[in-house]
Amino acid sequence: MRHYFARKLLVYALTFVVAVTVNWMIPRFMPGDPVAAMISRARVSQPEAVEAMRSYYTRLFGFDQPVWQQYLHFWSSLFQGDFGLSIWVFPKPVSDVILDALPYTLALMVPAILLSWVVGNWLGALAARRRLLDNTVLPASYLLTAMPYMWIAVILAWALGSKAGWFPLSGGYGLDKQPALTGEFIADALHHWVLPFLSLFLVALGGWAIGMRNMIIYELEADYSSYLSALGAPRRLIRRYAFRNAVLPQLTGLALQLGVLVAGALVTEIVFAYPGLGSLILAAIQNQDFFLLQGAFLFIVVGVLIANFVIDLVYVVVDPRTRTGMTGGRA
Repeated sequence: MRHYFARKLLVYALTFVVAVTVNWMIPRFMPGDPVAAMISRARVSQPEAVEAMRSYYTRLFGFDQPVWQQYLHFWSSLFQGDFGLSIWVFPKPVSDVILDALPYTLALMVPAILLSWVVGNWLGALAARRRLLDNTVLPASYLLTAMPYMWIAVILAWALGSKAGWFPLSGGYGLDKQPALTGEFIADALHHWVLPFLSLFLVALGGWAIGMRNMIIYELEADYSSYLSALGAPRRLIRRYAFRNAVLPQLTGLALQLGVLVAGALVTEIVFAYPGLGSLILAAIQNQDFFLLQGAFLFIVVGVLIANFVIDLVYVVVDPRTRTGMTGGRA
């Protein structure tokens, strides 16, 4: 088992290096000049002052160094926890800007991913053995999973926000509120949280329900189910075995779909102007903020890698056959 986890860690380490390298490269292929954008926001017209500012910011951000030195400096700063200064909200450190937005993204993504997986698998398992439920859940699931995140977000905003007036259309909290750990602010933040959460939850729910429904039917028609039934095993016991076997592909699917779900969350945040990493990335692109873009992508990459590693560990715990294979066939 030790060798298994060592190989896994090596794979994740190589993935991290490649992802961080691509993360460093992408902003530098973006069109535009971040230093020029900063100078234009300063509204300086004198040529001497413009040139002095350009020289200062170029040295400050390290753009005067060769590309390979910028790359090595990036890795060195990364291991020191220094992501640089934001160009968009200069001179605020990138880490502070990201940490301000990160709680909103986590509060949106974690419940949506986990609840959609749990509820979707439960509904799919019920639909597999109840025809009436199957005739309603399956078409609804196909409809939900076919909807793009941004489209269902717009529909929810129109129906529950604009028409019904039940929820606010944008923002993470009211304009008259300041972030604080008070009951009033938390209630207001939850009120703004509902629509972005629902748009992520509903789209993911349909896919998990379809997958579990099909897997349960496959397992109930497998040879071991027929054999147990012939031996007179209770139907509930057969369904329990079928559910345990059907959950394993769903765990694998969760690991594979994490990137898609994270991308959907970022798009949803932009639609609702939710103050998470999605809105932060959009602002970084609009302002050619290399360092903020790199920092936001890095947090996303690390988060997805950690989540996948946790799912790998859970898979080993849930599936005893995996543990047997890692010990060379010894139980």
